[in-house]
Amino acid sequence: MWTRLADLAEWPDRHLPSFQEAFWAPRNAYDAGELSDLAYWAKVLGHHPGARWLRTLRAADTAMWTRTDPRVLDILYRARAAGLPLVLLSNAPAHLSDVLDATDWRRDLVIDALYSARLGRCKPDSAAYEHALAATGVADPGRVLFVDDREDNCRAAAELGLRALHYAGQPADLEHQLLPALANSTRT
Repeated sequence: MWTRLADLAEWPDRHLPSFQEAFWAPRNAYDAGELSDLAYWAKVLGHHPGARWLRTLRAADTAMWTRTDPRVLDILYRARAAGLPLVLLSNAPAHLSDVLDATDWRRDLVIDALYSARLGRCKPDSAAYEHALAATGVADPGRVLFVDDREDNCRAAAELGLRALHYAGQPADLEHQLLPALANSTRT
C-alpha cells in the first residue's frame, strides 16, 4: 500500500524511504487536527495538489488505515460479547475519523472512539491515554490492555500503568492477552 500511495503521489524515482519520511514528518500535526488535508499533502509533496489529486491521495491514505484482519475482528467480537469494554484510541485526522466511525465494526465493537484530530493531541501524549482510560470506565489502569502497533505508544501507556501489547500483526498474541480476561468474564 505504501508503494501505491507513493505512486499516486508521483514520488520521484519511486524512492519509498524518502516518501515515507516526507509522509511522517508532518503527520502528527495532521493527525492532531492542526493541518487540513490540503496543507498536509502540500507539506508531503512540496506543493499543493489539485482538488482531484488531493481526493485520490486522501482516499488511498484512508484505505491504508482502514484495512481489517478478520481474525482480529473475530477476537474483538468475542471479547465484546464477553462484556469487555473496548475503546478505540487512534491517531487519525478528521476525515479518517469520520470514515472509521461509519464502519460496522466500529459501531458494533467499540463503546467509545477517541481520535487525535478531535482530542487535539496524539499518542504518545499522556492526555490521550487518560481520555481513553476514562472512556473505559475502569478505575485501575492495570486492568486495561492497551494494544498498538507502535512501541513508543505502548511504552507511554505502560508508564501510566496500563498493560501494553506491542501488536506486530500476530492475532494469536492478541488472543493470548485477552483469553484470561475472556475466561474471567464468563465465570462471573
